[in-house]
Amino acid sequence: MPNERLRSALLERGLTPTNLADVLDVDPKSVERWISGRLPYRRHRYAVAAHLGVDEAYLWPDALTRDQVANASESEIINIYPARWTVPSDMWRMFFDNAEREIGVLAYSGLFIPEDAGIQRIFRRKAADGASIRILIGDPDSAEVVQRGIDEGIDMDMAARCRNAIVLYRPLRNIDGIEFRLHNTILYNSIYRADDQVLVNTHIYGTPASNAPVLHLRHVNGGDMVGTYVESFDRVWNAATPLE
Repeated sequence: MPNERLRSALLERGLTPTNLADVLDVDPKSVERWISGRLPYRRHRYAVAAHLGVDEAYLWPDALTRDQVANASESEIINIYPARWTVPSDMWRMFFDNAEREIGVLAYSGLFIPEDAGIQRIFRRKAADGASIRILIGDPDSAEVVQRGIDEGIDMDMAARCRNAIVLYRPLRNIDGIEFRLHNTILYNSIYRADDQVLVNTHIYGTPASNAPVLHLRHVNGGDMVGTYVESFDRVWNAATPLE
């Protein structure tokens, strides 16, 4: 079957098979055969993915063995914190400050983010530099947010926290490049993104998010952990409602 992902990646970047062949020093007919569905050698797959700025596993999802994917995914783990409160505050600032293209926040309230004036300044500066910043807050009127409050034993306080987050983010809400949406998903994890890195705050039934573990992950070619969380973030974003 034709490799539509490779074809699309070339079209999006305004490249022809000949352009790619020149970069890789191969015959243009080889590139055409790859587009038609032939699997390139591993060194060529890696070179194509690097030149196009996409993951090798995205262009050729069936090329890697299960062991290769598992090993690459394990390499994506930078650190595991036993609870969110054990993550140093400087770590959160450095995490977002290292982003160049995209910042994402998916939580119910995640109050520790808007309460940090330093992080708000980083968001403002990154937006001015052209980064895309997307922030998802739990809809305080949704049944999911109410249920989370009940599960944690704080009842309507969870909805109140979401409303507080909306208020605290007010200085950023009219800045180009920063978007806010309300979501009503059952949140299994809070996800914080900075380009190819994510901090994943796991959720445990009956336990506040601040007491639950945090995974620090960085994308590695061939791994799929970061990609899984990023795809989850995007699904929630696409189903969420813009904050008016």
